Amino acid sequence: MTMTTDAAMRHDAPVTSNADPDPEVSERARGPRRFSAAYKARILAEYEGLSKADKGALLRREHLYSSLITEWRRQAEAGAEQALGRPAGRQPADPRDREIARLRKRAERAEADLSTARRVIEVQGKLSALLEQLATDSAPDEKGEIK
Repeated sequence: MTMTTDAAMRHDAPVTSNADPDPEVSERARGPRRFSAAYKARILAEYEGLSKADKGALLRREHLYSSLITEWRRQAEAGAEQALGRPAGRQPADPRDREIARLRKRAERAEADLSTARRVIEVQGKLSALLEQLATDSAPDEKGEIK
């Protein structure tokens, strides 16, 4: 049996909590974060006017990486607002380009099949000529002898 003090038993005593923090993990965002052109421009403008320590504080506050700032600068130099609005990464393929690639692959396959068929026909022709030559060589001559 444990002994408790009167203060611990009373409800009006100050509470010193040694309770564990909430173990619940907050849900993570799904997929890559997306930033609007206005947000990128605002952050770039703010970042340019800060000292090195303040730049780090801005990146921590906004949960950004310095590589994003570098990429956004490159986009801004390439085409200002238009480039800032474009998402990073590979651009979606044009359906016409996919169709062209599919048709080219199909044409290459057909040409390979045609080349194989031509070789087979050539071999069959040579075989036919060889068999005909063998047939005429082994055919009995006028006297009934085989050559």
